[in-house]
Amino acid sequence: MLLAIDVGNTNTVLGLYNPDSPELVADWRITTHKNNTSDEYGVLFMNLFAMRQIDVSKISAIVVSSVVPPLDTTLRRLCERYFGLRPIFVEPGIKTGMPLLVDNPAELGADRIVNGVAAFARYGGPIIVVDFGTATTFDVISAHGEYIGGVIAPGLGISADALFSRAAKLARVDIKRPARVIGTNTIAHLQSGLFYGYIGLVDGILERMLAELHDSHPNDPAPKVIATGGLAHMLHDDSKYITAIDDMLTLDGLRLLYERNRNPRRPAPTATA
Repeated sequence: MLLAIDVGNTNTVLGLYNPDSPELVADWRITTHKNNTSDEYGVLFMNLFAMRQIDVSKISAIVVSSVVPPLDTTLRRLCERYFGLRPIFVEPGIKTGMPLLVDNPAELGADRIVNGVAAFARYGGPIIVVDFGTATTFDVISAHGEYIGGVIAPGLGISADALFSRAAKLARVDIKRPARVIGTNTIAHLQSGLFYGYIGLVDGILERMLAELHDSHPNDPAPKVIATGGLAHMLHDDSKYITAIDDMLTLDGLRLLYERNRNPRRPAPTATA
């Protein structure tokens, strides 16, 4: 089986695939702990697999997307120690099959490349991917499958944390869609501002992106807009432009990139005396 690992700033998502199959066998979402050791992650992973009665020896390849550089070495050690495998990392030099038409491709987050590859493979282009994570990213793929650029905005959780930490009299509230825009108490005021304010940010950026794409490529079809990430389900229904949600977009992109780069990745035998 193939183990796909998507390491984000807040959460890490794991997915297991059977060989040459696009269907997930199992998936998990855990909290990303930047200071955990390879052994701590190893124990956690082994327990997760054991709870699903998954035979670890059947994992034959691992592919990793990480936006947390301090964890990269930890993950390499984890893969080699607990699985006996060298992981494929989404990093400069990997074959993506997607031209990156940006000033410095090395700056582009691994998760954004993975999302772009998966979105174009599954839905075609042009397409915009909105990933609601710690930051919210907007990534634009052309009709020809080229990554042409995007936007990074503070995530909804970060925006809420900034408000509560800087305003002493405002208590932290659950972020959710309020019944009305015009609230009648402080909790409703906060929820309305956070929720509808963020919808305004998302749709405002998408509106300008769509207009810019139409001006520069008037003969292309209207871009699809796909959402993924932890908060996609909360915000999707109120967006004027998001047409679908794809929860497994990043994991599926990792599977595709593995297929484009597959070769034996087991560690070389250790020399013996």
